[in-house]
Amino acid sequence: MTTHPDRNARPKEQAILLGLRRPRQPRWEAEESLEELARLTESAGAQVIATLLQDRRAPSPALHYGKGKVAEVGELAKAERANLIISDEELTPIQERNLQRALGVKVIDRTALILDIFAQRARTSEGKLQVELAQLQYLLPRLVGHWRHLERLGGGIGTRGPGETQLETDRRLIRRRIQRIASDLRDVQVHRRLLRDHRKGLDLPVVALVGYTNAGKTTLLNRLSGSTFPTADRLFVTLDPAARLVEANGARFIVTDTVGFIRKLPTQLVAAFKATLEELGAADLLVHVVDSSHPHAHEQMAAVDQLLAELEVADTPCVVALNKVDRLDGPPPHLPHGERGVPVSAVTGTGIDHLLQEIGQALRPRSLSLRLSVPHNRGGLLALIYERGRVLRREDRPEGILVDVEVPRSLAGQCFEFQIPRVRKAARARA
Repeated sequence: MTTHPDRNARPKEQAILLGLRRPRQPRWEAEESLEELARLTESAGAQVIATLLQDRRAPSPALHYGKGKVAEVGELAKAERANLIISDEELTPIQERNLQRALGVKVIDRTALILDIFAQRARTSEGKLQVELAQLQYLLPRLVGHWRHLERLGGGIGTRGPGETQLETDRRLIRRRIQRIASDLRDVQVHRRLLRDHRKGLDLPVVALVGYTNAGKTTLLNRLSGSTFPTADRLFVTLDPAARLVEANGARFIVTDTVGFIRKLPTQLVAAFKATLEELGAADLLVHVVDSSHPHAHEQMAAVDQLLAELEVADTPCVVALNKVDRLDGPPPHLPHGERGVPVSAVTGTGIDHLLQEIGQALRPRSLSLRLSVPHNRGGLLALIYERGRVLRREDRPEGILVDVEVPRSLAGQCFEFQIPRVRKAARARA
């Protein structure tokens, strides 16, 4: 058990965290999960006063945890005046209800905690809709626990009806609200699809930032695009996706930021944020932002890779950005399977030029390299090349403008009539 004795400023909710470790699970993994739960709890505005970890072969069907451990938690809650118990393991509605009865204080699990943080952080109407949908889907099977004061009406002549009627009424209202939100989110999906089609019309590649929560994606977005989106050293600061144009070092692309991932990400959130996560499917390149200073960076990378596989975007080309190297005393960690990463610091700007080069090289297969002789009266085409492609070399001649360019394939058709063959150096020497 770990205690947190700070009592100077006691916020409204004092939380005890409770986790479960199976026999084959490494202890460090269970402890790391509880440490992450503590950070989530603090992000939600509660104070962690103690953490407990139980070794158990299998969860108890009734309480999830053993009766002895539940009794220990109850005594600790009374001694420390705790008013909230947070389970790192997902609880069934029955387990949650039984634990609350046994302990006499509010009990929630990791899923409910993450949903609460998302509700606090959502700013746009789209984000609020997605969070509300996830919350209602989570609440629906748990409604019985909210009507314990009507349980005495459960049987006998003259006692049947009111409790069940109210419960069914609430269920019906929630189902209707879920249907309404789902309809609104379908409109959001259509709107986002139109935005993606517009970006495709511009023929600009899309680079999506992905990574574990608090890896520094938004800070990197600000560094690449010159934006000023709010950042903080907290979990789940960014919920609402953002897209910005990046023009630097000859590279030109749209970069998008998405919600951070986390281990044990609630399935309700994955489903509710489908409209947002669809942005990943439309990306030409993923930049996996990794907190290289984190002691378990490899495990966080694995969690992100697993979620990308679930979202069916694991085959999208990817560049790994090893962020926060300014916090390291030595070299960044080696990546598994011989992967290469680009060491960067989104805060100081270290390695950003190298990252832009890697992004440009990864996007280059979308383009064609051509040598053109553009007549002076075709200035419009030259302007289009500058806007949608890259001019690597330019030479103004009396008969036209000689340029070496990289253009997107959709623009190449307008350029072919002005294409000239490249003259090899050996041929020049013979001439």
